[in-house]
Amino acid sequence: MTNQPRPQTPLLDRVKSPADMKQLSDAELRQLADELRAETISAVSVTGGHLGAGLGVVELTTALHAVFDTPRDRLIWDVGHQCYPHKILTGRRDRIRTLRQKDGLSGFTKRSESPYDPFGAAHSSTSISAALGFAVARDLGGAPEHGLGDAIAVIGDGSLSAGMAFEAMNNAGHLGKRLFVILNDNEMSIAPPVGAMSAYLSRLYAGAPFQEFKAAAKGAISLLPEPFQEGARRAKEMVKSLTVGGTLFEELGFSYVGPIDGHDMEQLLAVLRTVKQRADRPTLIHVLTQKGKGYAPAEAAADKHHAVVRFNVVSGQQKKAPSNAPSYTKTFANALIDQASRDDKIVAITAAMPDGTGLDLFATRFPNRCFDVGIAEQHAVTFSAALAAGGLKPFCAIYSTFLQRGYDQVVHDVAIQRLPVRFAIDRAGLVGADGATHAGSFDIAFLANLPDFVVMAAADEAELMHMVATAASINDRPSAFRYPRGEGVGVDLPEQGEVLEIGKGRIIQHGSRVAILSLGTRLSEVQKAAEALAAKGITPTIADARFAKPLDREMILDLATSHEALITIEEGAIGGFASHVAQLLADEGVFDHGLKFRSMVLPDQFINQNSPEGMYNMAGMNAAQIEAKVLETLGVAILATQSSTS
Repeated sequence: MTNQPRPQTPLLDRVKSPADMKQLSDAELRQLADELRAETISAVSVTGGHLGAGLGVVELTTALHAVFDTPRDRLIWDVGHQCYPHKILTGRRDRIRTLRQKDGLSGFTKRSESPYDPFGAAHSSTSISAALGFAVARDLGGAPEHGLGDAIAVIGDGSLSAGMAFEAMNNAGHLGKRLFVILNDNEMSIAPPVGAMSAYLSRLYAGAPFQEFKAAAKGAISLLPEPFQEGARRAKEMVKSLTVGGTLFEELGFSYVGPIDGHDMEQLLAVLRTVKQRADRPTLIHVLTQKGKGYAPAEAAADKHHAVVRFNVVSGQQKKAPSNAPSYTKTFANALIDQASRDDKIVAITAAMPDGTGLDLFATRFPNRCFDVGIAEQHAVTFSAALAAGGLKPFCAIYSTFLQRGYDQVVHDVAIQRLPVRFAIDRAGLVGADGATHAGSFDIAFLANLPDFVVMAAADEAELMHMVATAASINDRPSAFRYPRGEGVGVDLPEQGEVLEIGKGRIIQHGSRVAILSLGTRLSEVQKAAEALAAKGITPTIADARFAKPLDREMILDLATSHEALITIEEGAIGGFASHVAQLLADEGVFDHGLKFRSMVLPDQFINQNSPEGMYNMAGMNAAQIEAKVLETLGVAILATQSSTS
C-alpha cells in the first residue's frame, strides 16, 4: 500500500507556506482545495490516522489561510483531529507521510513543531479559551515576537457540548475582545453528538425554504454597509419568529454569522473577508460541513473514517493485522453486559466515546441503561455519583487521559462522599501513535492517593473480566480498574468473571533471591524476562499485585523479607503503585534489614508518538530491560561485564 501513486497537485506544489496563497485567484483556491483533499487522502492511506475530520475542513482550511495572515494571526484548531490539511499548507508537506510515526509529525497541533501551531491540542473544547488568551495578550502588548494579529478558534459542534467552551464564550462576550470562533458544524464528532446543543444547532437550518435567506439575514448586522442595516434588522426579526437562530450566541455577546456552506469556497471567502475587515467584537461564524467530504468510502462509513489504519485509496479497504485475541475494550464490554444481564441496577456512562469504550455494545443490549453525556467528563463523573447515591450501580467508562478532566469531581463528588461509582479506565499506559496527549500515565497516582478508593489493574483479559465482576460487587466505596488499548494476550477466558478478594494479589511463580511485583499488563513482559533469567541460573519470584490500593500487605511483606531484592513494575508515572509499596516497606522497617528495592515506572517525561512497543522500549519497560534491571540489582550484570572483558 505504500507504493500507491501520488495525486497530481500542480497548484499545491507551488505552496510552501500560506504566503504563497495570497496571489491565487478564488478559482485557483478552489482548485487548491481539491488538490489538498487528494494529498490528505494519499498521505493518510500510508500512515493511518484521523481522516474524516480533515476532509471535512479542506475548503475551510484553505480559505482561512488565504484570508488571514498566519502565523501572525493565530489559528487554533480544537482537538486537532482535523489539522492534517493545515499541516500540508504550512510547510510540513514534505513530512506529512511521517504522521504519527516515531520522530515524525504529531497527529495533533504542537507548538514545538511549527510557528503555525500557536497552541497545542489533542483534547477537546480548549480553543475558545486559548483564542481569548491570545486576543487579550495582543491588546495588552504581549511579547513583540508574538505579533499583534487576530485569534481564530475552529471548534466542532461536538466539542461545543463541553462546559469549558461555554465558560470561554461567556468570558469572551464579557470582555468584548475582537476574536473569531468558527463553529465547524458537521453534526458528528467521533460519535453522533448528543444533547440539547446539537438539537439547537439542528434547528438553525431545519427549515429548508428559508435556508438561503437565513444565511444572509442572520449575519451580524453591524458588518453590513449602513444603507442595508435597517432592512437586515427587519429581516432578522422575521427569521427569529420562524426559528431561534443565533440568539444564544448573541446573548453571550457574540456577533453571529451563518449558517454558511463550508464547502462553498465563494461563500467562505466572502464571509471571512467581510468579518476580518469589519468585526470589532467576538464573532461566531457558523459553518456547515460534511465529515469525510470528497472521499466516497469515508462518506459512506458510519464513523466517516474518523480514525483509520493504512488503506487502499481506490477501494478504501483498510489493512488491519489479524488477531487471535479479543481486545481489552471488547472484553470489558462483554463482561459488563454479562453482569448487567444478572443485575438490573447496573448502568453505564460514557463521555462521547461509546465506540471507543465498547459501550456501543452495551447500549445495543440495554439502551435505557446506557448514557452518552457528550464531551463532558466532569458532568459524567458527577452524574455517575448521583446515580450511585440514587441506588444504581454506575460504571463510568472514560479513557485514562480524559478522566484527568474530571478529577475534581472524582475527589469532591465521588471519593469524599464514598459513593460506589465504578470507573472503567480504558487506554491505560502508553497508547502509541496518539503520543503523549493520549497516554494513560497518571491515573494510578491520582486515584490511589484518595482514601478508601479501590484501584485495580488487569494483567490480561481474563483478569479484566474478574475485575468487572469485582467492581460490580463493591457497594460501599468507589473503585476503578484500568486496562490498555488493543488486543489481549490470548489467555483462555472464563465463562464469567469471578469476584476477587479486595486487596489480594497472586503469586505467579515461586523463585529465590529476587521478587518481581507487577501491576498491570507488563506481567507478560516480566514472564518473558524470567525465561531469559532462567538461562542465567536466576529464577525470580513473580507476583501479580492486582490491586494498587488497598495493597496486599501480607504478600508484599513476605516477598520483601524472603528475598534479597524486590522490584515493582507498573504502566504509570512516578507517585503511583511503587510509591505506596515503598511507603509500606518504610513504615514496617523492612529497609533496615538491607532489602534492595527498585521500581520500574514511566520516566519523568512526556514520550512522543511511536508504536506501543517502541514507547515502552523508550520507557525502559520491555522484557530485555526488566531482565537488565534484575541483573543490575543483584550485581550480576557488573560481574558479567567484568568476566567478558577479562
